[in-house]
Formats: sequence, structure tokens, C-alpha cells
Amino acid sequence: MDVAVLTYDGVFDSGLAALLDVLDGANAMREELPEPQPAWNVSTVGFRRRVRTGAGHVVETLPADTAKDADLLLVPALAERRPEALVAHVSGPESASVRRLVAQTRERRIPVASACTGTFLLAESGVLDGRRATTSWWLAPYFRKRYPAVTVDQTRMVITSDGVTTAGAAFGHVDLALAVVRMNSPALAELVARYLVVDERPSQAAYTISSALAQSDPTLAAFERWARSHLDQALSIADAARAVGVSERTLQRSVRRTLGTSPVRFVQDLRVERASHLLRTTDLPLEVIARRVGYEHANTLRILLRERTGETASALRGR
Repeated sequence: MDVAVLTYDGVFDSGLAALLDVLDGANAMREELPEPQPAWNVSTVGFRRRVRTGAGHVVETLPADTAKDADLLLVPALAERRPEALVAHVSGPESASVRRLVAQTRERRIPVASACTGTFLLAESGVLDGRRATTSWWLAPYFRKRYPAVTVDQTRMVITSDGVTTAGAAFGHVDLALAVVRMNSPALAELVARYLVVDERPSQAAYTISSALAQSDPTLAAFERWARSHLDQALSIADAARAVGVSERTLQRSVRRTLGTSPVRFVQDLRVERASHLLRTTDLPLEVIARRVGYEHANTLRILLRERTGETASALRGR
């Protein structure tokens, strides 16, 4: 399988290295399997012979045109975490060549994949329209607003939709590379993960900071502050809307537009966040913690924790 890893000025160093290192590791370990898969032929391509990364390192590349013969195009993230600057860059002239290459690659039905801020490059090229995708959880509100034709699920770590694979935040590049390996050999992906001591992370939900998501919208930020001060009480959307100074419908629309979810689900996320913190930092019984986050029965919280974090209350407490 021929894999082209696109390298461009400002590329995120760790993202580029993670993709190359995991695939190189997979090639090195494949002979340990009873029936080895064919090796990955990985090439680093770019629009100039020498490309400068976000950290200022110089990477030598093959011409980007060689990507047309690849079986997969990987696009590492851009080293830019500020939402406004990120959108300006991926939509500006400096990224035109990247957008064009991604679009042309998909026109030839060649799979493409990216992680973190690189998902904005894919979306800006149009290849994510009508598809499901994920991105860095803290950038999801900006992604959702700019690319309404894309169905975003920021809780997922990796999503593949009709030939396009996206992965979550910065070190999601490791998860992305393992997903590429897994598509060809689940056994090899497990072997590589064990050697690298990488736990499988199907979800970003456990890492999400709800207050960070809320700051992208004034109404949502006000709702988040109100909800945090009432977590131990039954949720009333009507009371919340009055406290924020908007109608219930406006509040519902604001949360849906920014987070792609409902006010009820957002408050559940806040409760899970608070409960997880209490489990890790106190010896309070689960029944007490449940009441502190608005649930009469501990089992309700227990189920919600498992659903949202993928872990049991005991596992969270063990951390």
C-alpha cells in the first residue's frame, strides 16, 4: 500500500512524526505475525523540496504530484490552535495548494485522512460535505459553524465516512495512524499499540472541558455558568432561559448551533465532568456524588458515566 504524507509549511511537528513513526513501526513489526501483511510504502510529499514545519524544522519532500499514485493521502495538522487564525489560514491563499490536492485526490476516489486542525483543511476543500467527521473537541463549535454541511461528532476519536477519515485533537494523529493500520490488519494494530504503550481511545468525551466549548457563544457561556451553579437541582430549561435573558427556543437554538446537541445533554456533560472530578479527588460515596450532581439514584449516574466516558465509576476513582 502506497501512502503519501503531505508536508506543508507550518505543519504540526508531532502530528507529522506520529504518522510516520506509527507506520514505520507497523512495517518493522509486521514480520512478528504468522501471516504478515504487505508493507506500507510511505513517502513524504510537499509543494517544495524543503518544507519548514511549525517548530521551524526543515523536512525534505518528494513532489506533491507523486501523491496521485498513492493509495492513501494523509494530511497532518497545521500548527495553529487559535480558531480565528486557523480559519484564516486554511481558507487563505497559503493553503490553496493543499485544498486543491485534497479535492483532486478525492475526485480520483483515493482515500484521504487527517487529524486535529488538519480536518479544517479537508472541510475547506469540500471533501467532508455530506459526511460525518470529528475534529479537536475544543474546535468543534467553530468547525460546526463554518462547515454546516458536515455532521460533526466531537466525542469520537476517529470517524471514517465514505473514504474520508478524520481524527480528534493533536495526539489523535497516533489514533489516526493506528486506524490506518487496523484497516489492513487489526492484529498488527494491536501489536503496534502494545509496543508503543498506547491505549485505545474511542472517545474524546473524557477529555472535553465543557466550559471551553461554551465560551464560543455568549448565550451558551451564560447558560453554562447558570447550569454549574444548579447542578444539584432538577434541570428546568424555562428557569435557565429566564436567568440567561432569552427565550427557551433561543436557548435551544444557541446550544444546538454551537454544540450540535441539546441543553439537557450539555448539562449531563457538566454533571459527568463534576462527578468524574469528585470521584478522582474525594472519597465521597457514589450516592453522595450523585445527589451533588442532580441525580437521586447512584445507578443513574453510574450508567451515564459509562456511556459518556467509557469507564466505570470504580475505574475513574482508581485514577
